Amino acid sequence: MNRDQKAATIEALATEIDRSEAIFAVDYRGLSVPGAAELRAKLRDADATFTVVKNSLTERAADQAGAQELKTFLTGPTALTFVRGDIALAAKAISDYARATELLPFKGGLMNGGVLEIDQIRALSRLPSREVLYGQLVGIVASPVTGLVRTLNALIGGLAGALGQVHAKKESGEIPSGEALPVEAPVEEATPEDSPAEEDSAKDAPAEDTAAEEPPAEEASADEPAAEDAPTDQAEPAQPAQDDNKDASEQEPDSAEATKED
Repeated sequence: MNRDQKAATIEALATEIDRSEAIFAVDYRGLSVPGAAELRAKLRDADATFTVVKNSLTERAADQAGAQELKTFLTGPTALTFVRGDIALAAKAISDYARATELLPFKGGLMNGGVLEIDQIRALSRLPSREVLYGQLVGIVASPVTGLVRTLNALIGGLAGALGQVHAKKESGEIPSGEALPVEAPVEEATPEDSPAEEDSAKDAPAEDTAAEEPPAEEASADEPAAEDAPTDQAEPAQPAQDDNKDASEQEPDSAEATKED
């Protein structure tokens, strides 16, 4: 590889480092060409690329891209996986292949400028894919709205059922249909047609009062005979006085006859 080719390789590596959201470093010893092709096919779904480059060129590319932390993993045979898409899916693809072949042990990596340890990369490989996480997030966000919609539907359904029962009871006669009408008829407003009825009721009112007052008048009339009998009882003691006068007048002739005889 001449100088120009090396410069082009360094430039391409620096560009990949800048564009990548995560970089995984693995030991590729024992990896065959067909195995590398198989792994690259799996990484394609995660929008990731598997690259084997000399460590010296990678170090210069890391310096050019400002990713000096990457240089700590460049010891021994090292292959880099540049991830521009789903980080968890790319980590899972490498972990599954390494578990199946007992190859490609992780050395470490970078993600959003920070260093990734081996355990962190393995934890990422156990996460669901980005699409699954998006679906779960949408479900979490939409669950309150779904619950609100279900509650409103239940309330509307309950109201419709109650109205249906009321309508059925009205049709069966359990609830008279005219009970709710008095609300519509104004009671306080007086119409000209109602005034004669009010006058009649006003006329009938004194009659009832007169009828109510008549019993005291009867009591008064019942007391009148007693009042008439009272003078008669008082006049009876005067009769003996008249009898005495009669006796006196009868005695007077006797006295006169006595005087004549004398």
